[in-house]
Amino acid sequence: MFKKVVLALLAATALVAVAVFAAFQLSPWPSALVFRHLMDRGGVAAANALEKHVPPGVVARLNERYADDPDAVLDVFHPAAIERTDRALPTIVWVHGGGFISGSKDQIAGYLKILAAAGYTVVGVNYSLAPAATYPTPVRQANAALGFLKANAARLHIDASRLFLAGDFAGAQVSGQLANIVTAPDHAKALGIEPAIDRAALRGVILHCGLLDPRALSLDGRMGGFLRSVGWSYFGVRDFLNDPRMAQFSVARNVTAAFPPLFISVGNDDPLAPQSRLLAANAGKLGVSVDALFFPADYKPPLPHEYQFNLDIEAGKLALERTLAFLKERAH
Repeated sequence: MFKKVVLALLAATALVAVAVFAAFQLSPWPSALVFRHLMDRGGVAAANALEKHVPPGVVARLNERYADDPDAVLDVFHPAAIERTDRALPTIVWVHGGGFISGSKDQIAGYLKILAAAGYTVVGVNYSLAPAATYPTPVRQANAALGFLKANAARLHIDASRLFLAGDFAGAQVSGQLANIVTAPDHAKALGIEPAIDRAALRGVILHCGLLDPRALSLDGRMGGFLRSVGWSYFGVRDFLNDPRMAQFSVARNVTAAFPPLFISVGNDDPLAPQSRLLAANAGKLGVSVDALFFPADYKPPLPHEYQFNLDIEAGKLALERTLAFLKERAH
């Protein structure tokens, strides 16, 4: 009897294993949900570590709805000193990271408050996640958020003539592509997106550790499995690198001379570092003003993906300092 029970359990285990394997092979959902869980845990931990650096005196308006979509909400932060005044400040619109499959504005709220305390209105934008939402949904939503902010500028202390797009990881791609849409009419036409703001209003772009060019991806390295899951989830096809939309997705290969001044940074131990370096090089060749914060390959301690949110290390402090210097130069 015992032997039969053991055999039955082994058979059941084998069936479950086969079912799980099949699920991972047939749909992007299983792997995306696993990575989402792991990344959100990391995002919450990073947010908690950042909390001690957040200064007082920042007002938050949370979950402003910018479009008719459950995910279309944003947060607005500004110095408390301008509350109950009609002052409008240069405004940073930050799109969060998470590989298109995870993350939220809440996980970067502390960093946005730090920027707001320096004298800016700062907006954290949520968007719909893959696999439920595929490319270019977040780009369309971020553009809609810009339209909402422009329409509600007075109420939210936004100077709609002095806007900055910013983002990290997937959010860097969304913000970078939206900057291409705002500055390159042909690119906007190809995507079928009417820019919500004028080119003159976009004073600069801030991109950290971005996924900026698919042809510079390595699917065999440390992030290979994760990037395969991301690509399949976001584009809805498993062979995403051969999808014709890949050429359109690339920020680095669609940048033009009209692109706004750019601040760009990435850690030396980030597998996506070549992506940022490619965009910086391409933009620089076109005469775009590029302020790049890159680190030598042997920089110690090695700086991982999203290093900029760690203000307990010197590199993180430097990235914040350089970001604020870039903003000051371009906003006034």
